Amino acid sequence: DQPRSRGLGDVYKRQAHVLLYPDGMVRLNESAGAVLNEVDGQRSVEDIVETLEKKLPEARSLMTDVWYVLKAAEQKSWIEIR
Repeated sequence: DQPRSRGLGDVYKRQAHVLLYPDGMVRLNESAGAVLNEVDGQRSVEDIVETLEKKLPEARSLMTDVWYVLKAAEQKSWIEIR
């Protein structure tokens, strides 16, 4: 599966993770921001998980958490998973 943006802006991290989309913006928690920041339409979910697990070596397996964020984002039409 490869998640990709549905014409949304980037996830910006300044003081908070913010996702810009055509109808406005949403403030994301740090975990959701980290996951969605890795979505590029090219890499698979497994690749995204591997990248995040390398960045967070102290974390347990992140597959379930990443899927949770991606499915929630897909339900809100922020991304599309193919």
